[in-house]
Amino acid sequence: MKKKAEWPRRLRSQEWYGGTSRDVIYHRGWLKNQGYPHDLFDGRPVIGILNTWSDMTPCNGHLRELAEKVKAGVWEAGGFPLEVPVFSASENTFRPTAMMYRNLAALAVEEAIRGQPMDGCVLLVGCDKTTPSLLMGAASCDLPSIVVTGGPMLNGYFRGERVGSGTHLWKFSEMVKAGEMTQAEFLEAEASMSRSSGTCNTMGTASTMASMAEALGMALSGNAAIPGVDSRRKVMAQLTGRRIVQMVKDDLKPSDIMTKQAFENAIRTNAAIGGSTNAVIHLLAIAGRVGIDLTLDDWDRCGRDVPTIVNLMPSGKYLMEEFFYAGGLPVVLKRLGEAGLLHKDALTVSGETVWDEVKDVVNWNEDVILPAEKALTSSGGIVVLRGNLAPKGAVLKPSAASPHLLVHRGRAVVFEDIDDYKAKINDDSLDIDENCVMVMKNCGPKGYPGMAEVGNMGLPPKVLKKGILDMVRISDARMSGTAYGTVVLHTSPEAAVGGPLAVVKTGDMIELDVPNRRLHLDISDEELARRLSEWQPHHDLPTSGYAYLHQQHVEGADTGADLDFLKGCRGNAVGKDSH
Repeated sequence: MKKKAEWPRRLRSQEWYGGTSRDVIYHRGWLKNQGYPHDLFDGRPVIGILNTWSDMTPCNGHLRELAEKVKAGVWEAGGFPLEVPVFSASENTFRPTAMMYRNLAALAVEEAIRGQPMDGCVLLVGCDKTTPSLLMGAASCDLPSIVVTGGPMLNGYFRGERVGSGTHLWKFSEMVKAGEMTQAEFLEAEASMSRSSGTCNTMGTASTMASMAEALGMALSGNAAIPGVDSRRKVMAQLTGRRIVQMVKDDLKPSDIMTKQAFENAIRTNAAIGGSTNAVIHLLAIAGRVGIDLTLDDWDRCGRDVPTIVNLMPSGKYLMEEFFYAGGLPVVLKRLGEAGLLHKDALTVSGETVWDEVKDVVNWNEDVILPAEKALTSSGGIVVLRGNLAPKGAVLKPSAASPHLLVHRGRAVVFEDIDDYKAKINDDSLDIDENCVMVMKNCGPKGYPGMAEVGNMGLPPKVLKKGILDMVRISDARMSGTAYGTVVLHTSPEAAVGGPLAVVKTGDMIELDVPNRRLHLDISDEELARRLSEWQPHHDLPTSGYAYLHQQHVEGADTGADLDFLKGCRGNAVGKDSH
């Protein structure tokens, strides 16, 4: 257990606010124009509430209200709360993709912390990329920090059926293409998809990353599943405000909590909940900021034998509301601990170990959080595939895949990019059937650019009309955590940098062997080498702005797709005084 720091002591914020010099009066005097009394600058912890609220980030639209609860908790504990707006990358608004801006948001958060008088930070997050980006920025500065999420939406219902945000969007869209649902019915169903404030109500990326924050120990126990409109979400926010003040006094930092053991706990948790493949890329990036050596091999090693026991869409049938009522993530962590799959002594932001937090919780619904013998899949961890088509790895989510396709050999039907796919997929003359392997190129970190969630390509209508609901699909893209199917993602190196995916041709045979972790293009080594030597990039490169910076410096999906100059830069949090 980490030894608590001496208290009282001089805090970082006193570099701005403590004393009588001209520079201090400059900083302190201006802030007083908000009506703060002089005694608030007496050395108590100054807490930055980093708020990703935005009208254009619907998932986070209620965070200003939660911020007031966080402030109340900070005041109660004797701290001084100051709310700070930070970059909010919305998955459902940003083009070409919010992932393009995750690293920009992380950089902005890092500099917001480094350049301003904060002693500790509350990371107020929700939508997919806001959670990893704030964790990345906070990890780089390594000031005491704690996560509180906005929580998921309430269940949706359409004609008596549970509607999972995202999951049913893909399902209903395919039904329209297959002629099983009218466009008018699709529009009617739209109203049921988002019926309260909050993030996706499925185990999509937002809920997954909320769970990852809790499993890492960076959020209070129980945070991940409380619905966004439940009064207990406000209580969680207030308790988080109280807790960050004590964390500052104890000097409990992200580097104390996000250890290698904590990341292994998170990987196993992701397997148990049927979490998003996006967790792979985000945890790799967060680990890089903390200086932890985390690789794709760790994902396969830690997750391989973990059963998926959370019966939530897109892998199962329930939604986040039921998950909360069943006991939420603490029950899952307890199950992992009982199975010997949890580092029980990993430290959390509460100051207690993860096991101390969860050992006494109760599962209130064993149809939502299943016994291991009734698991959705016995090996639920993210599968890491390798072979001549993915020398640096690719990933697949077995709990969302079709068992009969996990070992498959088929003829490649190639789309050069997302525009090529859109131009061809609905054409009945396209030479494709359910035994083919759909391949899409140039959708990785550099190729899209930004690595959009387009990997779960919709099937061609003529296949859907046969009643076929899944095919093997391979790309260097991501897919939404709400999506499902036998989809191979994050293929590395990506096509845009000349990875083997770039030279796949329509008609090539491809082998997928999930049990043996193999992804193979059935051509000779000599033919593959010849094709690669003749390959030329064909996409335009940005010449200015952040897109240029991203293109020049983004790394591959296999290491987290962070900007190469931002990794391993933890510490040095105090900004220089220019006055």
